[in-house]
Amino acid sequence: MADPQGGGFEGSQPVDLSKHPSGIVPTLQNIVSTVNLDCKLDLKAIALQARNAEYNPKRFAAVIMRIREPKTTALIFASGKMVCTGAKSEQQSKLAARKYARIIQKLGFPAKFKYEPELFPGLIYRMKQPKIVLLIFVSGKIVLTGAKVRDETYTAFENIYPVLTEFRKNQQ
Repeated sequence: MADPQGGGFEGSQPVDLSKHPSGIVPTLQNIVSTVNLDCKLDLKAIALQARNAEYNPKRFAAVIMRIREPKTTALIFASGKMVCTGAKSEQQSKLAARKYARIIQKLGFPAKFKYEPELFPGLIYRMKQPKIVLLIFVSGKIVLTGAKVRDETYTAFENIYPVLTEFRKNQQ
């Protein structure tokens, strides 16, 4: 539990209030990074040769690979795109991604290491009723996800539409 007097957690360093006016510093639990290995990959071959890999194409279109240090999981796609999850810091995430890239290289693929710490270019809006997540982009495109029935997407859109029209950018 955060301690308002001491700032942060028991026994922790005093909090820099200019940076954290609330006196609370969020702790990172999971970094997700994306990497473009810049080459096409044979997922079956990777799964057969790497002992830390699992591949079930009927369930998911990526090889799932894990390493112990830093303790992370990578999703490796045939397109050469890779998603690395589970690291506790940006530096750990980058190190893990490099290790995965190295494994792929050792299996004979011309993998490069193009680290893309990209920001998600959209607004993520979690609607309570109906319980839908909307991804809203500057282009005007909207992705509605998480509906159990089709009508929930329609209701969610009707709820958000008046808000969006209010903030519509003038077309140049």
